[in-house]
Amino acid sequence: MKSEKNKLLSVIIPCYQQEKTVNAAIKRVESVLKTLAYPYEIIVVVDGAVDKTYERAIPLQSNTITVVKYNINHGKGYALRYGMARSRGSVIAFIDCGTELDPMGLKMLLAHYEWYDADIIVGSKWHPVSIVTYPWWRVILSKGYGLLVKLLFHLRVSDTQLGMKLFKRKVLEDVLIRLLVKKYAFDIEMLAVANRLGYTRIYEAPVELHWQEIESSISNNLFRSIGEMFTDTLAVFYRLYILKYYDNSSNRKWRYDKDLDFKINIG
Repeated sequence: MKSEKNKLLSVIIPCYQQEKTVNAAIKRVESVLKTLAYPYEIIVVVDGAVDKTYERAIPLQSNTITVVKYNINHGKGYALRYGMARSRGSVIAFIDCGTELDPMGLKMLLAHYEWYDADIIVGSKWHPVSIVTYPWWRVILSKGYGLLVKLLFHLRVSDTQLGMKLFKRKVLEDVLIRLLVKKYAFDIEMLAVANRLGYTRIYEAPVELHWQEIESSISNNLFRSIGEMFTDTLAVFYRLYILKYYDNSSNRKWRYDKDLDFKINIG
C-alpha cells in the first residue's frame, strides 16, 4: 500500500446528551491522535441543542478541533453525515462520544487499515482479542443482530453497530450521497451499500469497551429503538436487493444534500 502518513486523518465525534462526558471524550481522543504519524482533525458534531453539550465542548475548539451543532436532534446517522461532509481527510474515522470505548482503538483501526490496504475497518466487540465488559442481554441482542446482518447482507464482519469505524475517503464520497437512514441502522446501510458498490475490503479490528448503564432517551425506550432498527434494516435490504436503489444502474442522479451542505472536499 502506498503510504498515507502525510495525509490528513479526520475523526468525527457525534454527541447527543453528553454534557457530562464530552470534554473528557474529546481530550482522550486527541491524546491518542497526538501519538500518530498522521496529521489530524477532530470534528465534534452536537446532535441537537437539548442540553449543555455544545457549551461544554466549544472551549476546546482549536486549529485541530472543530465543534459544530444544529438545534434539532436528527439521530446518529445524520450527525455522522454532517461531520463527514465537513471533513478534509483522506482517511475518515468516527468514534462515539462517551467513556465506554477506549480511543486507543483508533490506533488499532489505523494499523489494520494500512496492513490490509482496506476500504473500511470496523471496530468489533467480538474480535478475538477485544477486551469487553458487556451485560449478557446485550451480548444476545448484539450477536443476534449480527447473525441477521450476515444472513441478509453477506458481510464478513461480526459486529456492525459498534461506534468506531474507519474509511478510505473514496468510499464515503461514493456512499454517503446514497444513504437514507438517519438513526440506528445507519452503520449497516453504510456498510451494505459500500459492499454492494464493490468496496469489499472490509475488515475488523479489536477494541476495548466497558459498557455502562446510562439513563437516556435511548435506554429508556430500548424496545422501541430495537423495533426501529429492525424496520430500518429490512428497509435497507428491500432498497438494496429488490429496488436496487443504491446501484449506479438505477440511473438516479445522485445529488448533494442541501440540508447537510454535503460536498466533496479533496484534501
